[in-house]
Amino acid sequence: MKIRLKDIANAANVSVATVSLALNNKKGVSKQKKQEILDIARQMGYDFQQGSENQANAIRFIIYKRHGYVVSDTPFFSNLIEGIQRECRENNYEMLISHITKNEENYLEIIDDIKNDNCSGTIILATEMYEEDLQQFLGINKPVLLLDSYIKHQDYDFVLINNTSASYKASSYLINKNHKEIGYLHSSVYINNFYYREQGFRGALKDHDIEYKSEYIFELEPTLEGSYQDMINLLNNGNKKLPTAFFADNDIIAFGALRAMKEKGIKIPDEVSIIGFDDMPYCQISRPRLSTIRVFKQDIGRLAVKRLLEKIDKKDEIIQKTEVATELIERESVKKLAK
Repeated sequence: MKIRLKDIANAANVSVATVSLALNNKKGVSKQKKQEILDIARQMGYDFQQGSENQANAIRFIIYKRHGYVVSDTPFFSNLIEGIQRECRENNYEMLISHITKNEENYLEIIDDIKNDNCSGTIILATEMYEEDLQQFLGINKPVLLLDSYIKHQDYDFVLINNTSASYKASSYLINKNHKEIGYLHSSVYINNFYYREQGFRGALKDHDIEYKSEYIFELEPTLEGSYQDMINLLNNGNKKLPTAFFADNDIIAFGALRAMKEKGIKIPDEVSIIGFDDMPYCQISRPRLSTIRVFKQDIGRLAVKRLLEKIDKKDEIIQKTEVATELIERESVKKLAK
């Protein structure tokens, strides 16, 4: 029976990416851990002559973190990864995961190793990536696809959410519920997705002749605890006027703000309505249940692999930007106002 890298990883209690680095004598693994992995591989009967061949039939998925405020262990990214794994498995490709955090001690060494590996192609989770971050990856001499972001003026394939259209849809939904005083629970940490969601929010207000009011823009940290604490601090300012409805950059920010408002005695949706973005599982169990924008996370992951395989197997050299549409999910957190 052929021994897979996943089998060795499970036996050594490490990631598949760590096993790959050890077997290919790459940097990023301590000498002690590398020897332990090699010993386990030999005991299991791993064929070292097939190492480069195994890796050549693999897709590397790089989880890139610039700061980690957005990319974290959430259902959104878990579902995205599951979609990638399933599509790789169905096409007989192994998925190797590499975690890269900007400014970590061996940041550039890890990237150099990736540039020189034998994987067939690379998907980079670019959610937190800026254009300057992408420069470090320019030497990868195999097909590369950027996932969950769009960076202008870069000749890469991209697969991402149609952020502007989705936020326009969510904001228009509030307007169609007769809200005219509409605020924005906006991330205090910049990522490209949130920039394009702001464009959709502004566009919806403009097209419906509703004034964009800066006093209704509440900047919150994009974490559960951070958004809650920031919202509490804003509400403690007695001069802070609330709109009748909020659009939130994502569900996590919406949850934190909702919790803070409920603690302050603000009734949702009777006094303030909220619509989120992502449709995370918590939306179904929050009180009230959160209206939101559903993102087809697993499908986006699978689509990224399909596109990359077209470039690997069919040598497709056309550059594509693929935006995936969303669905409005109406629950209980938005109230229709009387005209």
